[in-house]
Amino acid sequence: MRAMWSLLVAVALLALPVRVWAGRQSSGTITMEFDLSGHDPGQVAQLWIPYPFSDRDQLVTKVKVSGDYADSAVYSDQVYSTPILYARWDRGAKSRRLTLSFHVVRQEVVRRDFPAREPAWDPADYARYLGPTSRGPIDGRVKVLADRITRWRTTVLGKAKAIYDWICENMYRDPKTRGCGPGDVCSLLAKPGGKCTDIHSVFVALCRAAGVPAREIFGIRLGKKAQVDITRSQHCWAEFYLPGYGWVPVDPADVLKMMLKEKLKLGDARTKAYRKYFWGAWDPYRVKLAVGRDLVLNPPQHGAPLNTFGYPYAQIGTKTLDWLDPATFKYKFTYRQ
Repeated sequence: MRAMWSLLVAVALLALPVRVWAGRQSSGTITMEFDLSGHDPGQVAQLWIPYPFSDRDQLVTKVKVSGDYADSAVYSDQVYSTPILYARWDRGAKSRRLTLSFHVVRQEVVRRDFPAREPAWDPADYARYLGPTSRGPIDGRVKVLADRITRWRTTVLGKAKAIYDWICENMYRDPKTRGCGPGDVCSLLAKPGGKCTDIHSVFVALCRAAGVPAREIFGIRLGKKAQVDITRSQHCWAEFYLPGYGWVPVDPADVLKMMLKEKLKLGDARTKAYRKYFWGAWDPYRVKLAVGRDLVLNPPQHGAPLNTFGYPYAQIGTKTLDWLDPATFKYKFTYRQ
């Protein structure tokens, strides 16, 4: 009986979609240091940090949390189950410090062994990744554009590829954008320049408007040297769901970043190589930290849902600190190989 059970489990595992590794890895230790001591001591201070976790693409170990907080725990939001490290300091606390460190091994992800035919599927099963967000509508101008881009395409894969190509050919990286960008899709259709959250917000909204499940992923880049300050190295990438196959990785924002960095044009051979690579692949120099838009944190923050959770978030009383200004917020992230 035990042998039969083992055989059934083995067969079931073989039937599951799996990652196809190209072999590359990146690993190291990330240390995140926070100091809220300089803010109003007469108010309660609260800090929410995207918390690292292991999945099929990364292994997180040696997690350490230290500090002088009054309370701290790991929670998750109720919609996306994104892990959150939360800490609180009471009124009158003279010191408000916290350090989070962890070791990560990240795999390169390559998924291009697509099936010849797509099976029937029920969009209701992926309703969360087909709906609008506060800054990513899927009707009006977005729907009109999505229909135009995907005309004549009848498959999920064909529609997603058409949208990916449109992003690479019509958007651009704007280095003046603060942080990763707010991902306001309607504004971006009028002025299609931004950074990674902007670019992938448009990709996701167009996909959803075309009936393709898609979502953004928020994290931080790993360094490529022995020790690197990665305080401002947040990154956003994306994936879409292919029925009968699974989630497919894409990163058109990195295509546009390399075009800007290397002063490339659309027709250049290196541009074509980047477009080919980031269709169905992610490099290993990134760590996933969070998913979801319009998040209510846990414990809940004061005010409206949080647009994205790729950065740490803090409130002093009911006042939200500017997470795009680490010098004032006062945090520093370091990567060591």
